[in-house]
Amino acid sequence: MKFGVVVFPGSNCDRDMYNALVHDLNQECIMLWHKDSDLSEFTTEDCIVLPGGFSYGDYLRTGAIARFSPIMQSIIEFAKNGGKVLGVCNGFQILCESHLLPGALLRNNNQQYVCKNLYIKDVQDKVYKIPIAHGEGRYYADDATLDILEKNNQVLFRYCDEKGNLVPEANPNGSVRNIAGICNETRNVFGMMPHPERACSSLLGNTDGRKIFEILFSEVMEGVI
Repeated sequence: MKFGVVVFPGSNCDRDMYNALVHDLNQECIMLWHKDSDLSEFTTEDCIVLPGGFSYGDYLRTGAIARFSPIMQSIIEFAKNGGKVLGVCNGFQILCESHLLPGALLRNNNQQYVCKNLYIKDVQDKVYKIPIAHGEGRYYADDATLDILEKNNQVLFRYCDEKGNLVPEANPNGSVRNIAGICNETRNVFGMMPHPERACSSLLGNTDGRKIFEILFSEVMEGVI
């Protein structure tokens, strides 16, 4: 699998993602400029990554302007043709704005930027310690959409406490149903607010992010979970 990491004006996690993929996970990775539109070197077995940051300064709305960048038009087609796409933090916001994922990311319910380590769990109730850093990470969708996500097992990660309990105190932003990450119905587009790329190096004392990538590019994309 080959990865392409998109760089928008205002991206600040593109190098974090690149370093995690190349140096920690030993993957081939290419940096992609937002004004480019040619993805011909990538196949549906590869993955395009939208990293965290503040694309286009988060003007108007988080991810709203990035959605219309030249490369996003190609990424939308790439995803529709079965290509894999990952959005982390601001990347998740862009995916929702592009309608590649349902719902929206709203301002945190405490109206403050939150940056800390916390816990999320997957559908198999395994708990991971992963950093977050966002001011508009409150996932929202209407009940009908949420029910569809639940029915199709598209909710892949939820905020929890250290023991895996889905308690309000473990939810850092007020996301509905403690949702931290979802995928699309065909399971080739994935978005999450926490930053797994910041938890891939043993030098940082936390490698739980590696497990997230393993889930994403094996079980999730194959529809096992």
